[in-house]
Amino acid sequence: MVNQMYLDKANVLIEALPYIQRFNRKIIVIKYGGSAMVDEELKRNVIQDVVLLKLVGFKPIIVHGGGKEISRWVGKVGMEPKFVNGLRVTDADTMEVAEMVLNKVNKELVTMIQSLGVNAVGISGKDGGLLNVEKKLSKGEDIGFVGNIKNVNPKVLYDLLDNDFLPVVCPVGMDDDFNTYNINADDAACAIAEALNAEKLAFLTDIEGVYEDPKDPESLISELHVQEARDLITNGNVGGGMIPKLQGCIDAIENGVSRVHIMDGRIQHCLLLEIFTNKGIGTAILGENKEKFNHEDK
Repeated sequence: MVNQMYLDKANVLIEALPYIQRFNRKIIVIKYGGSAMVDEELKRNVIQDVVLLKLVGFKPIIVHGGGKEISRWVGKVGMEPKFVNGLRVTDADTMEVAEMVLNKVNKELVTMIQSLGVNAVGISGKDGGLLNVEKKLSKGEDIGFVGNIKNVNPKVLYDLLDNDFLPVVCPVGMDDDFNTYNINADDAACAIAEALNAEKLAFLTDIEGVYEDPKDPESLISELHVQEARDLITNGNVGGGMIPKLQGCIDAIENGVSRVHIMDGRIQHCLLLEIFTNKGIGTAILGENKEKFNHEDK
C-alpha cells in the first residue's frame, strides 16, 4: 500500500500541472522586499521558489528593494537622516550609500541563485538605459535624488532572458543628464512588468493580501478584478501604504500585465503556494476580461 504522504505529494504536483502548462515561457516579475529580505531563512526560501519557477519554464525577473538595509548603513556611517513630508531626503551622500548598499544586496541575491544552479545576472536601472527617470517632488518640495520613471528600455532584460539568465534588478536609474536616482522598488517593478507585458507581477510584502475589511483577518480576498480593486480604494476599505500598492497593481494591469499577486513574504514558499495551488494564499488582481481561477471557492 502506498503511503498517504507520498500520494499527497503527488497530488500537489498534479495540482500545479495546469499552472505550469499555462505559464510556461511567460515572464513573471517578482518585487522582492519586506521581511523576506531580512530573515536569512525566508530569503533562501524565496530564492528557492524563484529558481523552481525558472526550472519549470517560467521567465522570472527579480526587482528588489533595500530600504531597511540603506537605513542601517546611513546610521552606520553617522549620517543624520532628513525628512520632508515623512519621506527621507536622498542627498548626494545618501544616494552614494544607497547605491552601494543596493548593489551589495543585488550581488548577494545573485550569489544565492548561482549556488542553486541557475545563472543570474545582477543589474541596476542604469545598465543598458533600463530605467530613465526625472526628479520626483513631494507636494512640490525637493526630496533630493529620488526619481520618477519616465521610460523603460527593456532590451537588456530581453537579451538576458533570451540567453537563459535570471535578471536581478536594483531600483537605481539615471535622468537625461546621467545623474543617479533612487527609485521606489514597487514603482520599478510595475514599470518593468508593464514594459515587458509580463504575464504576472508578484509583490512580496509584510501583509497577507487585500482585505475586504482590514480589521477582519477572515476577509482576505483571494481574487478581484480591477474595478473591484478601484471600489475598495474609493470606498475607503483600504488605507495607508496599501493604496499606492493597489493603485500600482491597477495601473500595471491597465498597461498590459495579465495578473498581479500581493502575498505575504513571511510565509515560507509563498510564491509557490500562490502561483501553483487552486486556492492560493494571497490576493490576485486581474483584468476585467480575465477569468477567475477560483470560482468554485467564491
